[in-house]
Amino acid sequence: MKLVLIAVPGSGKSTIMNLVKKRIPELKTVIFGDVMFEIAKKKFGIKNRDEMRKKIELKDYRKLQELAAERIGRLKGRVIIDTHASIKQPLGYYPGLPSRIIKKIRPDSIVLLDFDPKVVFKRRMFDLKLKKPERTSVGTVREPRSRDIESEEESELHQTVNRMFAVAAANEV
Repeated sequence: MKLVLIAVPGSGKSTIMNLVKKRIPELKTVIFGDVMFEIAKKKFGIKNRDEMRKKIELKDYRKLQELAAERIGRLKGRVIIDTHASIKQPLGYYPGLPSRIIKKIRPDSIVLLDFDPKVVFKRRMFDLKLKKPERTSVGTVREPRSRDIESEEESELHQTVNRMFAVAAANEV
């Protein structure tokens, strides 16, 4: 069984995934962006995940997505994949789960999480202040990130775009 978990950046997907993993230890958890990053480090010298959107040309970004999807698609057993339905780019939103990617991953389900934009904004601001990994109140580890900050309004728009892209992706499942 493969489940894709999607939400806007900084919303808490990884935290939720880690909490589920604590209850189901045999569950495999994969962060799509981490798989892309491992490939991008070798191919493009990228230093952190957040650079991928800014420093890699679209054709190369698409290829990275496909390579990551192929790797994830080969995983067996119970798997949760943490990813994004849409990726904010300088000129708009890029689909995180276009048809060619969904077909390679072959998920059984897609779960879209929506959050109050105020909560997402607060979490992202907290992420910026982190200098080293920190244990959360629920026992997960929060890592420092260099991420773009969206206003509450931008976060709500991003979630609206996610809903539309998630419906399109779900039609492929």
